[in-house]
Amino acid sequence: MSDRPTPYNSKNTDAISNQNLETRNLKSMSGLNYEQGSLFSEATQRNRLHDSSSIYTMGSQSLQTWKQAIAKYQNAITKAIPVRQTSLFDLPSNHCDPHAIDPFKLPIQPAEFYRLPNADSGDACIYFVIDFTKPELPVLLYIGETCRSHQRWKGVHDCKRYVLNYRELHTTHNLPTQVVMTFWWDAPSATRPRQQLERTLIEKWRSPFNKENWNFWGTPFVN
Repeated sequence: MSDRPTPYNSKNTDAISNQNLETRNLKSMSGLNYEQGSLFSEATQRNRLHDSSSIYTMGSQSLQTWKQAIAKYQNAITKAIPVRQTSLFDLPSNHCDPHAIDPFKLPIQPAEFYRLPNADSGDACIYFVIDFTKPELPVLLYIGETCRSHQRWKGVHDCKRYVLNYRELHTTHNLPTQVVMTFWWDAPSATRPRQQLERTLIEKWRSPFNKENWNFWGTPFVN
């Protein structure tokens, strides 16, 4: 799949209704096929445009429609997560079962976690970038993996730019955001199994900032 983002088209976005988005993304939910704080200063956010080459800026209603469709899809996934009964004699074949991970129930960390003092580079994990503005209907924006949890976000990271664009647009429309992160610390230390777990979670949750899901939600925050 190409990393090249699809251009944002205002006419297409304004024409998409809640019903259309939900139909496109929820039509296979009956089977649930799973095989398939602030990062930046307020001044910086106000000074940057989410797409300086674009004449059109995503409207407030379009933005909220986009978020609601994603949140409703992910909420349906959350309700399908199995409740497991375990016993002393149960030996799970895979302690990293992706279908038992609920990103929204993990301990919340600030988006600036990487700025906190730490003695080492951190541990292997799967991390989730979430907008918790509405706790009853949060939006999982991005899923990533790393073997150095305290180092991964200190440098250049595409998701930082997407989050910046996302927050700027909310500021433009006087809409609140609460972007936070959660971490799954039982991720495999070996790279390939950890990346496979990440891919499965990305396919399952359809997080919009991951390039694998751009065909579902478009790329209004990628430039």
